[in-house]
Amino acid sequence: MASAGGAEPERPHPKPFLIGVSGGTASGKSTVCEKIMELLGQNEVDRRQRKVLILSQDSFYKVLTAEQKAKALKGQYNFDHPDAFDNDLMHTTLKNIVEGKTVEVPTYDFVTHSRLAETTVVYPADVVLFEGILVFYNQDIRDMFHLRLFVDTDSDVRLSRRVLRDMKRGRDLEQILTQYTTFVKPAFEEFCLPTKKYADVIIPRGVDNMVAINLIVQHIQDILNGDICKWQRGAMNGHGRTYKRPFPEQTESSSSVLAAGKRSHLESSSRPH
Repeated sequence: MASAGGAEPERPHPKPFLIGVSGGTASGKSTVCEKIMELLGQNEVDRRQRKVLILSQDSFYKVLTAEQKAKALKGQYNFDHPDAFDNDLMHTTLKNIVEGKTVEVPTYDFVTHSRLAETTVVYPADVVLFEGILVFYNQDIRDMFHLRLFVDTDSDVRLSRRVLRDMKRGRDLEQILTQYTTFVKPAFEEFCLPTKKYADVIIPRGVDNMVAINLIVQHIQDILNGDICKWQRGAMNGHGRTYKRPFPEQTESSSSVLAAGKRSHLESSSRPH
């Protein structure tokens, strides 16, 4: 029924299931998210109608001062430090998303190291994947996630990906390697890696681990179908203690387990990291 003004009021949207996806630089976080979208058939859906969407922590880099931008252009600014992000704006945006509201997300330009004037309108969805290197660092933001994933990729693989990616952004090799050894690697070890203990699910080798991806896709499909209770029950033992699920390597035996409809065994969160 139309309102008195003639416009149909916006229908309330159920609160979305918020999934945090963390991991080191170039670990494959966004690629994992994109593969999940692809397998769910959501990547070709109009963004107003999508049931699943992806957001990146990279959108929430702070606006730099002239001095900071000059350092950034020389590869001398630490973008991997928690203070590089606008955590207040990030928290407010995620809070509005969880409440089922339409929000505007900043757009960040990695070539000029600046926040652009235009924003991206994000419409309510049933499942939201929020990926970034430090999405588990801030407790207020970490506690908002209903499920936390950590993409665990070999450091040499991550470095090679980082070099190729940054060279495409117009940066020279020496600057890339200096930035990596000065800022990226130390920040990963100090800020990102310790948050691995907060993950509910650890994904070795990222998108190459299709056993893990398929299980996560099935879980999201359960959510879209309104059946999330069995995962929530499976995540707790009799004492109410959370367990971590490191996914197995994709071997012939693990593929047969998946085909048989059985999930991999759970390992205790006391597993060393």
